[in-house]
Amino acid sequence: MMPDLGKYAFEVLSSYGVTILLLAVIVLVSVQRARKVRAALDEIENRRRH
Repeated sequence: MMPDLGKYAFEVLSSYGVTILLLAVIVLVSVQRARKVRAALDEIENRRRH
């Protein structure tokens, strides 16, 4: 059950929405960067082996 936010409901809920959106973007960017770095490290390791 959601608490009564009164006249500030829009501001509070939009703040939560923006926060959730930004957290999702940070997670996605971090995952993409981790994949890119992993691929670069794999490439370096492959070059050293051959």
